[in-house]
Amino acid sequence: MTTTSTTAELVHAYFDSWKNGADRYDAERLRTLLAPELDFEGPLAGHRVGAEGFIVGLGDFARRLRDIRMVRQTQCGEQHAFLYDCEAVSGATLRIAEFITTRDGRIQTIKILYDKGDFAKLG
Repeated sequence: MTTTSTTAELVHAYFDSWKNGADRYDAERLRTLLAPELDFEGPLAGHRVGAEGFIVGLGDFARRLRDIRMVRQTQCGEQHAFLYDCEAVSGATLRIAEFITTRDGRIQTIKILYDKGDFAKLG
């Protein structure tokens, strides 16, 4: 089992790999952070299993981003919750709630919640 500081570092490395848009997007780094059998759920993609599909989708999302601003975050052991605003290249903002579970030194699950209408405004 990983320690609290290690799981926090893991999750922060995840955000660092994509939060500054396409120029800073790091798919290779993501592959080291995500479990190959990542369990993902989101409003547009639905429920999917597998890190590779998630990495492709996150890359598409990162191309729309300028930056993210963390609003709130909390951690309880291997469970992490984040509320953040994504600033798009278009100038639009999307608020996202993201729930992450870490285990065995990798991110195992990600669940993302946002308003689909606001997502469409990202361009």
